[in-house]
Amino acid sequence: MSKFFEKNELFICILLIVIYLISNSLCMQEFEIGSIPTVVVNILLTLVICIFIKFMKLNEYLCLNKVKDSKKYLYFFPLILIISVNLWNGINLSLSIKEIILYILAMIFIGFLEEIIFRGFLLQMMLKDNEKVAIIVTSLTFGIGHIINLLNGAEVLSTVLQIIYAVSIGYLFAIIVIKSKSIWPCIVTHSMVNALSVFNQPNEVTKYLGPLFLTIVPIIYAIYIRKKN
Repeated sequence: MSKFFEKNELFICILLIVIYLISNSLCMQEFEIGSIPTVVVNILLTLVICIFIKFMKLNEYLCLNKVKDSKKYLYFFPLILIISVNLWNGINLSLSIKEIILYILAMIFIGFLEEIIFRGFLLQMMLKDNEKVAIIVTSLTFGIGHIINLLNGAEVLSTVLQIIYAVSIGYLFAIIVIKSKSIWPCIVTHSMVNALSVFNQPNEVTKYLGPLFLTIVPIIYAIYIRKKN
């Protein structure tokens, strides 16, 4: 880790969050998520951050490591359950193949970026002072950050539910990173949940059952990981 990064860590962390939120908010206001400009913007952000990470030698610091013993984490099976939520009602194929591909690409990169920013830079910076505060703040920041969807035309109720389960998932992801010393399970899960949302076709039951499931399961799984590891 370079001395430059150590001296400017807070500034860099805030800058990354601001750039990410503003760029994607503008993309969603001007274009659709599954659009070429949105994909390009997120690919460029990913490339810049990856180059920065390599140049500053932050791989180890950001927990970009392999999980040593997945058995200790139930082989991350609960994460598969979380990923499955978007497919509960079958597969929605109303979009064209091009739109589906662009949507999936955008969401994969968005998942990667959000994990690197929130469970990478922000969490690791705050862990230096207080673990409990770091977990709480990063979870709440990640969840409340979804309020920006209101500016992009999302319904109030669906956004509130999304904020609630995002906080829960954020809590789980923070625990996974701290205990396993790897951010990859979070990146893969987040990216898959995002990508598969293109196929989601909710009804009145799963509209509320899905968020409830995504709130309860992460908390139970996080408690298990904390006690067993």
